[in-house]
Amino acid sequence: MRHLMGEERWQRLIDTAHPRTHSAGATLLRQHEPGTHVLALRSGVAKVLLREQGGGLTLLAFRGPGELLGEVAVLDGGGRSAGVLAITPCAVSVIDRAAFLRLADEEELSPLLIRYALGRLRESDTARGGGDVTPRLAAALVQLAEMDGEQPAGGAGPRDLALTRNELAQYLGVSRNTVTTALAELGPARVRTGRGRVHIGDLQALRTAAAPAWTGGQRGV
Repeated sequence: MRHLMGEERWQRLIDTAHPRTHSAGATLLRQHEPGTHVLALRSGVAKVLLREQGGGLTLLAFRGPGELLGEVAVLDGGGRSAGVLAITPCAVSVIDRAAFLRLADEEELSPLLIRYALGRLRESDTARGGGDVTPRLAAALVQLAEMDGEQPAGGAGPRDLALTRNELAQYLGVSRNTVTTALAELGPARVRTGRGRVHIGDLQALRTAAAPAWTGGQRGV
């Protein structure tokens, strides 16, 4: 959303809010709660999760710096359709409903919010676009690692992401066993999983493993 709004309007949005930080694994927004506020994600990466009636969780999307969280419930006045959890430490700005609606009206943000929503739908379709799973998984992990605004651009240091194999499988549209096999094939990049975490030991090696997905036109995974 930040790139659609431009720096001046984004900064005005931030100036109307108060800052808050969250550790990896923390809940940023809860499903079904009323839309009392919007979060502007300044740094870090979050995941959007839908809790089904049977109790299971479905991963819908990932969100990074410069994105809005919870704006739909604020705009339509309903409850939140999904929850949002931090994958990495996150810094957000909290904008209450009245302030957000006022700013959206003053800055004529409605067309931009529609474009933003359509872009999210396109992103979801791209992630499940098919092809060799191992490079697609590598590309998704690289994108998530590079989303974190606290990390230096192009850095190759280790990363820890609060993700499960089931969530990665849902995101890529494959089975959990397929993801397990692909993770094993990413051993040279020192990718390890355990207790709801994915550890990336060698980001540069992971970029190399992701290259076939990018050359196949899937850089947006």
